Amino acid sequence: MFPSNLEIARKASLKPIEDIANEMGLGSHLLEPYGRDVMKISLDAVQELSDRPRAKYVVVTAITPTPLGEGKTTTTVGLGQAMKHIGKRAIVSIRQASMGPALGIKGGAAGGGYSQVVPMEKLNLHLTGDMHAVTSAHNLLSAMLDNHLFRGNALGIDLHSITWRRVMDMNDRALRNMVVGLGTRGDGVPRETGFDITAASEVMATLALTTSLRDLRERLGRIVVGYTKTGDPVTAEQLDTAGAMTVLLREAIKPNLLQTIENTPAIVHTGPFGNIATGNSSVLADLIALRCGEYVVTEAGFGADMGAERFFNIKCRTSGEAPDAAVVVATVRALKAHSGRYRIVAGKPLPEALLAENTDDVHAGATNLVKQIQNVRLHGVSPVVAVNTFPTDHPSEHAAIKQIAEQAGARCAVSSHFVDGGGGAVELAEAVAEAAEEPSQFRLLYPDEASLRTKIETIATQIYGAADVEYSAAAARSLDTYEKAGFGKLPICLAKTHLSLSSDPTLKGAPTGWTLPVREVRASAGAGFVYPICGEMRTMPGLGSDPAAAHIDINADDDTVGLF
Repeated sequence: MFPSNLEIARKASLKPIEDIANEMGLGSHLLEPYGRDVMKISLDAVQELSDRPRAKYVVVTAITPTPLGEGKTTTTVGLGQAMKHIGKRAIVSIRQASMGPALGIKGGAAGGGYSQVVPMEKLNLHLTGDMHAVTSAHNLLSAMLDNHLFRGNALGIDLHSITWRRVMDMNDRALRNMVVGLGTRGDGVPRETGFDITAASEVMATLALTTSLRDLRERLGRIVVGYTKTGDPVTAEQLDTAGAMTVLLREAIKPNLLQTIENTPAIVHTGPFGNIATGNSSVLADLIALRCGEYVVTEAGFGADMGAERFFNIKCRTSGEAPDAAVVVATVRALKAHSGRYRIVAGKPLPEALLAENTDDVHAGATNLVKQIQNVRLHGVSPVVAVNTFPTDHPSEHAAIKQIAEQAGARCAVSSHFVDGGGGAVELAEAVAEAAEEPSQFRLLYPDEASLRTKIETIATQIYGAADVEYSAAAARSLDTYEKAGFGKLPICLAKTHLSLSSDPTLKGAPTGWTLPVREVRASAGAGFVYPICGEMRTMPGLGSDPAAAHIDINADDDTVGLF
């Protein structure tokens, strides 16, 4: 029986974390130990290392995933490990874990099998407390907002226009909508609000996109919590809160250094939601990593239409860096799902028919893979398809994916990194190294000067395959307001389902001829993007009928058991 992720992680032979840092050329003066196996990296490293040669920059994305996910983090780690097998020095850069999904149904964020970042238990449960620092900073602004209302509302905030909620790092559907301020007069001003998960906080997105502590302070000050009755935005700066928020995040802004099972350096930092935010690790983590090795392998959330599009047009726009290659993860089961012939439900076994050998189903779902390859190419980046293997796959199905990828103009490699670690991803590493040597032709999808509507319609038609965009009256008013408020030059982070290229999660493959419905538009002025909302977005997940938390415990030796 194949061992659990936790069992594999515990048997890993870890190097002293100081040795990992030394291999990266990080001096002890740039490091702050957090226990034996984790260190924080000082932001002084950004400037101190800036004269070093720049590494090749590789982003790992995917086809539109099934509800089970297709193993992007595992592939990211496996590829980083495989680089050592071909004589290259790589740094892995991934997001931090949110305890909500970890204790719910999704599992951890450390990778899996023999391609994991370790210690996985620490990574998935608290790590260095960054998530809690974000929670505290966010909720401080919530408390200061309600205190301002209680003290007379000198800014004239319209209670019905308040957009700032509270957050916690847990799945809890009962907190999605609520009324605060109930009780006596001294308990505050009653109003409707609710909770989001911490990963969905604008503070988290802001932390992920900042470039320095001073930049963070300025971004936090720009956060909009609501509007006055005359339509003027009210900011964290006006509520005298941005300074204290910055102080609460002084440690969280420093990236975390860990290692993989095969001792490849791994920087783990920030974890913004992939639906309404960027879904990428931090700019600061990558800026440091790019001066510490020959390759940086980072991950973007969900499919190439979401995480990678935001990586290209928001993260790279902020950092000024350009990717050298992109890996598009594909699995047999996901391509079969995109045939429209099967229904996959998270937490339930895969349909038996889906596991049977059937190349026709793979070809039927191939339109999604082809479109995601095109989405990468639209940005001038060389794509490499990584076939993430599962024991239920058949060689003929892998061959079919290779044929599809090559016909679409992409390199392709079959990778068994989950079972075989870096050795199972050597073919992938060689393909990525080859792709990264091609001259960079990276380009943004739209210019800063384009109107917000033009940016939305460019993403919808060119990336998603929509024929048109339809705006609700409220969305149209918000766009006009944001243009007038000076937000027009911000990039767009379109919030839609991750289960389809379209805004309808039931549409598989690469649907065309549909209309993208923009029902609401919000501004993340601190993070620095505008996000139109297309469909229902759950920013506070709920627990399933059999949460992972129900199986986690300690044994007779006081060791954790049941964790993935």
